[in-house]
Amino acid sequence: MAYKINVGDELPRFHAKDQDGNEYTEEDVIGGPLVIYFYPKDDTPGCTKEACQFRDDIDLYGNMDTIILGVSPDSAESHQKFIEKHSLNFTLLTDQNYEMARKFDVMRDGNKIERTTFVVDPLGMITWIERPVNVEGHTKRVTAAVQEILGE
Repeated sequence: MAYKINVGDELPRFHAKDQDGNEYTEEDVIGGPLVIYFYPKDDTPGCTKEACQFRDDIDLYGNMDTIILGVSPDSAESHQKFIEKHSLNFTLLTDQNYEMARKFDVMRDGNKIERTTFVVDPLGMITWIERPVNVEGHTKRVTAAVQEILGE
């Protein structure tokens, strides 16, 4: 399948709010390694497993000065509940109108999100993509991609 966003492309411009109503744009997250992952729905089995893997590895990402952003079409209220229930320790962005999903080309079969992860270098270049994401061992592959950016 041909995608509009590929390795070597610049991070698409975006504007979204997080679980607390704080606004984010691509300019807010460029400058260090960035992991931005799209997932279909809060508190479903696969999405929870993926989020909890990032939660459990957050110290590793912090040591690499890496920002983790999860993105789904759920509301800020849903994100807050998801964060509280699973003690998530990173930002979740709301994309209720699918604007980010369209820009990142993760929409499939109408309004379904294809679970996708992008790793972005400090200059805003996409260096690694996994789509569709296989949740098993996912954060290990993401970590390796971030380490490659850092030359580790």
